[in-house]
Amino acid sequence: MMVAIMAVYLVLLFLLVRFGIVTFNLVWKASPFIVLLLLNLLLFIPMGWGAPQGPALVVRNSVAIVPDVAGEVIDVPVEANKPLKAGAVLFRIDPTPFDAQVKAIKAQLKLSDTRLSQMTQLFERDSGRKFDVEQRQSEVDQLTAQLEGAQWNLDKTVVRAPADGYATNVALRKGARVANLPLAPVMAFIDTSDTLIGVEIAQNDARYVRPGQDAEVTFKVMPGRVYAAKVESILRRWPPDRSRRPGWPLHRKPFSRFRSSCGSSWMMPSSRAHCRPAPPAKPQFSPGTSRRRM
Repeated sequence: MMVAIMAVYLVLLFLLVRFGIVTFNLVWKASPFIVLLLLNLLLFIPMGWGAPQGPALVVRNSVAIVPDVAGEVIDVPVEANKPLKAGAVLFRIDPTPFDAQVKAIKAQLKLSDTRLSQMTQLFERDSGRKFDVEQRQSEVDQLTAQLEGAQWNLDKTVVRAPADGYATNVALRKGARVANLPLAPVMAFIDTSDTLIGVEIAQNDARYVRPGQDAEVTFKVMPGRVYAAKVESILRRWPPDRSRRPGWPLHRKPFSRFRSSCGSSWMMPSSRAHCRPAPPAKPQFSPGTSRRRM
């Protein structure tokens, strides 16, 4: 915007001098610098101070880890708040009963396959009944399905991370017994594959914010760094009371939702963002333009 205004002024000044309307003396030579100074003092600096802004909260999803099978925990290799990749082992359950079930079904399936082969040979020689062949085939199909279920239970004795992130509230220890009950999670897993920033914007300033606009976020704990973001959605509603829902602003102001571009991993190299939860932020918007400044 500043470049456009200065370009228009320089073109007008050139035309005035070219057609002899004004004399190109020292005052007119210094006028571009004077105009630039006035634009900064009277327009752009006030716009920067009065741009829509507000405190922000980095939001990430929390996944309750509940095992698919019940049993005794034999190993907990995960460490609290340590970055993990998707598929990393969180803990292991004693596989002995599930392994025994797999072996038992395999033995029954082997016997059923033998019986099916024998009944098929007798039927082909006109010495057996087709009903016996179909019955043995049904037993083989049932045992095959049971084997798949038993093998699935055996595989689920190793509980793995559902996505990139880190485990927190790790109170699980070796020897504890866990159950596959949704109301009894054994730990919480923070998913860092998707990072959102919720921003509290005053009602008068929220009218200048639109989904899809570019934005920039700054953190007080990381001065001198500006992180790019994009407005994803605007929640036109009152936020819940902070006394009931920790982490949400207390004042009744609309929220703007941002998707941060600082990456999906929990720890970043020095050249990228370090998106740890809940540092205070002050995102700002420049009204009337599609580019938003913090």
